[in-house]
Amino acid sequence: MFEFVLDSEQAFDRLRAVSRTRVRRRRLALTLIVASVGASWAVPAVKALGAGSGSERVASTRYVVRQGDTLWSIAERVAPGEDPRPVVDALTRVNDVDPGALLPGQTLVVPSGV
Repeated sequence: MFEFVLDSEQAFDRLRAVSRTRVRRRRLALTLIVASVGASWAVPAVKALGAGSGSERVASTRYVVRQGDTLWSIAERVAPGEDPRPVVDALTRVNDVDPGALLPGQTLVVPSGV
């Protein structure tokens, strides 16, 4: 009554077997492609992270606070003839000091290039 032209046994008989070597080669090729793409993304990211990491050494000098010194007077003494505002900002940032709480004998780090 119902005759099929293609029998299920005949269908599986005609499928081509995939060799293990072919699968391994494809897997290896895919792995290499993914690794190269990952490396091409990782290298610039690592360089960008390293650029702003703050690991560079910056030359600096030290200044011992005297009686009556303020950050403004220290900035004028350290960088004569320049605008003292950026120097005051740098001193405050580097030393994490309150401008009104300077004590005689206190040592401040004066970054170079200010």
